[in-house]
Amino acid sequence: MTEFAISNPPSAIRDFEFDGVVRFTKIGTTYLVFTIVVAIAALNTGNNALYIGVALMLGCLLLSGIASKGGLKHLQIAVDSIDDVWAMQPARGVLRVHNRSRIWNVRDVVITAPELAEPLLIPIIPRRAELQAVATFLFRRRGMVQLTTFDSYTRYPFGFFLKKRRLRLSGEVIVFPRIHGDDGAREKFRALTGEHSTANRPGSGSEIHSFREYILGDSLRHVAWKKSASLGRWIVKQTDLESARVVHVVVDPWKPRGVSDDEFEEMVSDAATFIHDAIGRGLDVVLSLPRVMLRAGEARSATPLFRALALLEPVFEPVQQTLERNSILFAVRRSDDAKSA
Repeated sequence: MTEFAISNPPSAIRDFEFDGVVRFTKIGTTYLVFTIVVAIAALNTGNNALYIGVALMLGCLLLSGIASKGGLKHLQIAVDSIDDVWAMQPARGVLRVHNRSRIWNVRDVVITAPELAEPLLIPIIPRRAELQAVATFLFRRRGMVQLTTFDSYTRYPFGFFLKKRRLRLSGEVIVFPRIHGDDGAREKFRALTGEHSTANRPGSGSEIHSFREYILGDSLRHVAWKKSASLGRWIVKQTDLESARVVHVVVDPWKPRGVSDDEFEEMVSDAATFIHDAIGRGLDVVLSLPRVMLRAGEARSATPLFRALALLEPVFEPVQQTLERNSILFAVRRSDDAKSA
């Protein structure tokens, strides 16, 4: 059994996508016209051989319709797995297709969906068999995406009809924010706090540089107990050496009036790009959002940070957040606010 993906230009995709359930192909239309011509000739001449030919041709049409309907009717589809998904970037996924029919092998099945980057062609799905097919997904916006329907098409068995059936499934995917791919957009994030080495600094780097709030996973040995008791929350001591390789990113979800959705999404993409590049350079990143603080670095996965950015929703009232020294703030503001500031 072989399965592979095919890429078609948009015009070719439109050739087989349609809104109905069944459609005659060009071959099917030609065959039907020829059948009608033979039937008229049989009526005019009374030739028994022509009657037999017409009956055979009509039987083939009927068999083609029954076979295509019976094959697609018993197809089931599910998403087995998808790699990490970033907005506007292709992601590899695996679909599991099951043919529950006891009679029909289904051939040349094309599967499409708005979430697929290109149509997927499966040459054959044997009866009562299940196979896996590799597909390419493409999501245009970040966030939680519900996968609900895929469309299946087939010309099986004779190519007279193009049959369509909508396959239902239930699943969800978290799409991470878009990462800027062009060098111009990333250049503004080059000067990262903490990117310079502490090798030329005097001292061992064990001196206390600053205090910050406790983040899940921090060692209790670094807790400043007296300061924590006075402030009523856990505070952690941060040394010069640790501070030199930690970047503190604050994302403000406040969306003022007059700011478009695209501007807000661009800000989230900027933050995700900054974090992605910082982690790629071996730095630790602390992400501060309202009511949550996350950390990623060499020993901790960055997935929770990108997941939090993927699910970040705008708020319409200012949110108070703590800005540590050398924090990097990502926010959207109206142009008149920026001028007044």
